[in-house]
Amino acid sequence: MAPDSRGASPGTRPSVRILVVGGGYVGMYTALRLQRKLRQRLRSGEAEIVVVTPEPYMTYQPFLPEAAAGSISPRHVVVPLRRVLKDCTIVIGEAERVDHAKRTATVTTLATGEDGTGALEIPYDEIVLAPGSVSRTLPVPGLADVGIGFKTVEEAIGLRNHVIEQMDIASATRDPAIRDAALTFVFVGGGYAGVEALAELEDMARYTSRYYHNIKPSDLRWILVEATGRILPEVGETMGGYAVRELRGRNIDVRLDTRLESCEGRVAVLSDGSRFPTRTLVWTAGVKPAPILAATDLPLTERGRLRCTAALSVDGAEHAWAAGDAAAVPDLTSSEPGTETAPNAQHAVRQAKVLADNILATLEGRQTEDYRHSYAGSVASLGLHKGVAHVYGRKLKGYPAWLMHRVYHLSRVPTFNRKARVLAEWTLAGLFKREIVSLGSLEHPRAEFALAARGHVHLAPPADTPPKDDGPPDTSG
Repeated sequence: MAPDSRGASPGTRPSVRILVVGGGYVGMYTALRLQRKLRQRLRSGEAEIVVVTPEPYMTYQPFLPEAAAGSISPRHVVVPLRRVLKDCTIVIGEAERVDHAKRTATVTTLATGEDGTGALEIPYDEIVLAPGSVSRTLPVPGLADVGIGFKTVEEAIGLRNHVIEQMDIASATRDPAIRDAALTFVFVGGGYAGVEALAELEDMARYTSRYYHNIKPSDLRWILVEATGRILPEVGETMGGYAVRELRGRNIDVRLDTRLESCEGRVAVLSDGSRFPTRTLVWTAGVKPAPILAATDLPLTERGRLRCTAALSVDGAEHAWAAGDAAAVPDLTSSEPGTETAPNAQHAVRQAKVLADNILATLEGRQTEDYRHSYAGSVASLGLHKGVAHVYGRKLKGYPAWLMHRVYHLSRVPTFNRKARVLAEWTLAGLFKREIVSLGSLEHPRAEFALAARGHVHLAPPADTPPKDDGPPDTSG
């Protein structure tokens, strides 16, 4: 059963249903613009926007490193979709298949496994495919067992807790091997996510070490592994080289033209022959299109992205649209034929505006417009008061680049509410000391209660009492 249209009696169908798959940059901004333009039709029940997303919020990913370092509260890195998209129908679930020939999407929700009714079949008139991307992993032995990702706010906070917990272990253990492994942190991938996460966490851990009587900043070992000969390619070769020198100046071991061969047994083995016992391995070596794209009847490129036109429609498929990480969009500003727009937030936000306007144009019988935007440049943080930037041909480094990084992303984070809260937190962080608390128990909120409950065992349980399960405590709640 598909969601009932807003403003209409149950069971009726609006004249236009727009299905948005994904609640990230493209999904949220497209739905938000459509909501503004179709407000009267949405409230009267003539139109409906359905947003299918696995999480009830949009994550502003450029702030994940600062959330991991404690500079920003995690709840201010996300935007609640139900608050922003008040006139849309939000379905928390996963799109499993899209049959565009029949104009239906198969969606599983939290309730489908509980009530036994099976997946939802949601019909639509227009579809926007913006599921984003997932981590691209390689068949490295041990990676699935010990690797930590860095794409979600949960992973960012989990990594912060993990780093501080490793310092607690190193401070308390009597085994030198365990201490060395606990204080060795390996990051694989020299793009934005890897470099910014490492730089912010190194800053945080170096500050935190002053509160441990037996850990000095020099005891911490940070290693960045990059398979190519440079890091942060978006900021250019000169600024990328400066970033390497800046990191190495902080005793961070940057290994270029190096790959991770194995991480079995909590030992990171690199292609240059180095071996590092470590309890922390963070994998940020690229992304790949979301699996839902392969479960559609729409045309894909050899890299698994949707083949799109410059108007952001799926090539050869009417009433299907895509943008962002999921879409291969021609770059009309490039002098080289066949060039596609980079899958980054800068393009995603701008594409969403054009995409929404083109859907409206199609509904009203008007001509669509092509997406055309030249790349303005990039900014990257290298920790507190340090950064690199290459914007409109100008190169900045150090404090000016760091300040530009903050100003740019503050201007881009959605909603005035979030802008004000982030700015307030930055201001307070400049006046007070860093927070160094680990809240690792948040990841297993029921563990203590489960242990307490299971510790209270009756000597003679009633005859009708089922056998006691001696398995591990359920920490999924």
